[in-house]
Amino acid sequence: MSDQKDQGNVIRGHKATLNNPNVSDEAKDHSREVLESLQGPNDNQSSNQRSGGSSGDTGDKDAGNVARGLKASINNPRVSDEAKEEAKKKLEGLQ
Repeated sequence: MSDQKDQGNVIRGHKATLNNPNVSDEAKDHSREVLESLQGPNDNQSSNQRSGGSSGDTGDKDAGNVARGLKASINNPRVSDEAKEEAKKKLEGLQ
């Protein structure tokens, strides 16, 4: 893997393997080992949080984009009332 772009593709492929329900446990174990050797044991979790994950924190994201997304959720008729209330609370927290 001499190219940084190639290494990124390898990492994405192994992450996809871990999340694919049609992949065997042996393949998932192998992907975990490869990811740990490329990234370190805890980098997978921290990258999920940086990319949005389920932390609910805006982190390094642009506050304007986050606010626009929350406003869109509030006005979307396909979003549940509970999710709209949560989006309103998060939007108030940004301001």
